[in-house]
Amino acid sequence: MRHKVLYLFLLPALFYYVFFHYVPMYGALIAFQDFNPFRGMRHSSWVGLKHFDSFVNSIYFYRLMRNTFLLGFYSIVFGFGFPIAFALLLRETKNRVVRTVAQSISYLPHFISTVVIAGLVVTFLSPSTGLINSLMKTVGLTPIDFMREPSWFRTIYTSSGIWQHMGWSSIIFFASLSSISPSLYEAAEIDGASRWRKMWHISLPGILPTVITILLLDLGHVMEIGFEKVFLLHNTSTYSTGDVLSTYVYRSGLVDQQYSFAAAVGLFNSVLSLVVIVSCNKLARKLSGYSLW
Repeated sequence: MRHKVLYLFLLPALFYYVFFHYVPMYGALIAFQDFNPFRGMRHSSWVGLKHFDSFVNSIYFYRLMRNTFLLGFYSIVFGFGFPIAFALLLRETKNRVVRTVAQSISYLPHFISTVVIAGLVVTFLSPSTGLINSLMKTVGLTPIDFMREPSWFRTIYTSSGIWQHMGWSSIIFFASLSSISPSLYEAAEIDGASRWRKMWHISLPGILPTVITILLLDLGHVMEIGFEKVFLLHNTSTYSTGDVLSTYVYRSGLVDQQYSFAAAVGLFNSVLSLVVIVSCNKLARKLSGYSLW
């Protein structure tokens, strides 16, 4: 009762997760049925692991798993370090006006709709009027139809994601850097430490728990590539590198109306993500002593 006001503030978030995340889990049962919308879940026939077996043995299984993993993996490998580096650079910027302007500009892409971001990417990479191909023409290079080249899809997806989220993702690292005691930097400066030494021996160790926590959370989503951006950027020409589990679920469930099969694929992906984050958490606790739980 002493903290009742705090619990009242917690209620909206609690209701959100209960009604929009836990209650809908009941619908995952259709993954084990031949679901018929007219008969409903109670009267649809049970088929066990039939749809899981069909997915694992389908000709698309390897391609979907590979594309989903690589897009998530590349986003972490090439994108995770940028927010940390940007936060460190902001920490070292002494001019407050320059720092504020840099932060504001870097945050803007995060607030732009994914549809608009995808539209900008398509416009910039257009083979006829795009900025990139226009610059290539001026230096004598042959224009490339980037959006129809499978080999370019992962690069486009990863690089655009870095540009869109780098500034926003750096906020938590910058806040963690701000919590480090200034006396540590003062003592290092008295000992003659350079800026690089202070970053390496004070800043990075000081934010290590935050880095590991965010990394574990990102690893947990390595197999959960968002649907919207991939759907807006990929096309039939780039299915070999751009078709992922979420887009396959969309086509199977809503386009082909294979509701049970799509639910089975989605549930398979969720269980796989759970296994990944539990394994990474255990590994991080063993190697560094830091973990989510």
